[in-house]
Amino acid sequence: MPYPVTRLRRLRRTDALRGMVRETDLRARHLIAPLFIEAGLHGRAPIGAMPGVDRLSIDEAVREAGELEAVGVPGVMLFGIPDAKDPEGTGAYDDEGIIQMAVRALKAAHPQLVVMTDVCLCEYTSHGHCGLLTEAGEVDNDPSVELIVRTALSHVRAGADVVAPSDMMDGRVGAIRAELDAEGFQDIPIVAYSAKFASAFYGPFREAADSTPAFGDRRGYQMDPANGDEALREVLLDVEEGADVVMVKPALPYLDIIRRVKERTMLPVAAYHVSGEYAMVKAAAVAGMLDERAAALESLTAIRRAGADIVITYFAKDAARWLQT
Repeated sequence: MPYPVTRLRRLRRTDALRGMVRETDLRARHLIAPLFIEAGLHGRAPIGAMPGVDRLSIDEAVREAGELEAVGVPGVMLFGIPDAKDPEGTGAYDDEGIIQMAVRALKAAHPQLVVMTDVCLCEYTSHGHCGLLTEAGEVDNDPSVELIVRTALSHVRAGADVVAPSDMMDGRVGAIRAELDAEGFQDIPIVAYSAKFASAFYGPFREAADSTPAFGDRRGYQMDPANGDEALREVLLDVEEGADVVMVKPALPYLDIIRRVKERTMLPVAAYHVSGEYAMVKAAAVAGMLDERAAALESLTAIRRAGADIVITYFAKDAARWLQT
């Protein structure tokens, strides 16, 4: 006696039926592309640890943004590599800094593009930490917040549509919100890196952004990967301070956190599919161990399925093209 065919098996019989009942949608409109913009660079400079990703001049960033728009990617996240660094990270809040100039160029060329800026000091400080240091070499939270706020305001004055503080200093979301509101920028949203873990998967990024700490590590202000409840507490603090979107970083090792954050906050949730996650797929594909396209799209779908509304990923342009076919 034959066993009955299940309902879902019947619905998987054709591509059209599968599409009609698919629970999770992945589209180019869900993706944000990170861009590394380097002062003084002419053209592009490949990043060895991240095949297919380059540091860009401002002109090349404008060109890259055009290609992203053409395939339906709605926005970019900007990271700056300045021509000089100092202990106070002054290049981060210089009105003629690399990110400020890039924002103006991108908005002039692509006014509909959503330009998000990463707000942190680590790419601009000579010591590579995300804030100012005490004489003992510890990050000094409150003075650091003052400079983070100054950086966010300079980005918005340059034309940024969204600011995304990634420093993990206590109180910085509320301080940024208060300053933007006081300056007449009440409509500028804050995407807070709310649950940012001290992860091994950031390694390639530190080459890309030239932001490896000169000493120590960032475990004092980034989160222990073992702590899920702490992640929820950090997220809820940012929500109370006025975050419009909350972010989990990295993405794939923390799908459970993405789901918990989405269910608890009911806010838009972003997830950062970070450099190490990208580099692993690239390396395995080069070695013939897996299919790059299939693995990348499956990974991004999993992040969406966990609850992310926005996925920041180095696969953004390729994924958007793949989704068109």
